[in-house]
Amino acid sequence: MVLRSTCRTIGDISVLDISGKITLGEGSATLRRNIRELVDGGQRKIVLNLEDVDYIDSSGIGELVAAHSLVEGVQGELKLLKLTRRVRDILQITRLFTIFDVQNDEAAALRNFR
Repeated sequence: MVLRSTCRTIGDISVLDISGKITLGEGSATLRRNIRELVDGGQRKIVLNLEDVDYIDSSGIGELVAAHSLVEGVQGELKLLKLTRRVRDILQITRLFTIFDVQNDEAAALRNFR
């Protein structure tokens, strides 16, 4: 399944709804391009809704880390929303769970921006 994404804006926050697989090649490139476009457009508050991401590989994890660094580099915030069990397990195994602000509820994620 190809990675698909749609962007919603709620106030000054962009919510990127992602579905499919974040894997080496098109999936990770799509995620990278979407985040870059938001940041280049001045967006500093970004939520990645990963509820419909059924698989992520090491390249996809790398893109999440790169996205986190990019957004923090412009004094922004990136939150991950509604992780699937598989994505959550991978982030815990790689010990990256602690660097991300992970939320299970969209309303809570939107409220928790600085």
